[in-house]
Amino acid sequence: MTHFSVARASATGLCVTLLVACAQRGPAPLYMWESFPRQQYEYLLRAGASPADQIVAMEAHAEKARAGGAKLPPGFRAHLGMLKGSAGDFNQARELWQAEKAAYPESAPYMDRLLQRVDAPLKKENPA
Repeated sequence: MTHFSVARASATGLCVTLLVACAQRGPAPLYMWESFPRQQYEYLLRAGASPADQIVAMEAHAEKARAGGAKLPPGFRAHLGMLKGSAGDFNQARELWQAEKAAYPESAPYMDRLLQRVDAPLKKENPA
């Protein structure tokens, strides 16, 4: 190799190294997904953790997101509300579905249907 080709190779290597070092990371994720999709999938298959264990894991996920200033993904509150409802905590389920509706207005038709289902027994017990 000639002195010129060694210098040229070194300069090229230095340029590549500088470009790689200066490259910025991609944008931060919009939502904190973590294991939520897997949990939801396993719940639907009835193959994952119990609803009580999933509630604990999802509440820890939500706390971590709050602490980190991250947004919860679409459907997170809705799914946690379903878990709460299956555990008999209909008041908490209602709050979570209303929060999902507020965070993601496009979910309103589905959330309204869930809210009607949970409110129907109350209307039968307390007719106006």
